[in-house]
Amino acid sequence: MLVRGRFLVSLCSLIIVATSGLAYGDQQDARLTPLFEKLRTTSDSSEVPAVEQQIWQIWLEYEDPLIGELLKRGLEAMARQDLLLALAQFDQIVNDAPAFAEGWHKRSTVHYFMGDFEASVRDIQRTLALEPRHFGALSGLAVIYDHLDEPAAAIRSFEAALAIHPHLSQ
Repeated sequence: MLVRGRFLVSLCSLIIVATSGLAYGDQQDARLTPLFEKLRTTSDSSEVPAVEQQIWQIWLEYEDPLIGELLKRGLEAMARQDLLLALAQFDQIVNDAPAFAEGWHKRSTVHYFMGDFEASVRDIQRTLALEPRHFGALSGLAVIYDHLDEPAAAIRSFEAALAIHPHLSQ
């Protein structure tokens, strides 16, 4: 539990830093295709962190400032391990902006940490319907299936994530 909490705090801190100074984009942003291609084909592992961060930053962008504020508050609540407040923020995001893949992904993360794996999987499936290249959602799905002792499903999910992001370190 302590390791999970530390991971959650680190993840949220990274995401909050990455979302400061947003341009405005989404999972259909034209900047993503060349970034995914570079991520898939680069042999220089020193390039990977910057490319991955750019992808995450674009995924976290949304044109409506209210959604941006909800996202920020949800991430801050996650960092404080206030999962009920985080869930409320992400619930509002998916209700108000159902085409925003990262709202679903963040809510899936909260569901996971709350132990509601069924809800987490549903939100990951919605994330992937909106952004099939979401290596974070795919690797999260692998973790859930591993936790549920479904190794074949876990391996399939992780292999799908690796096909998109061969340098994935998780």
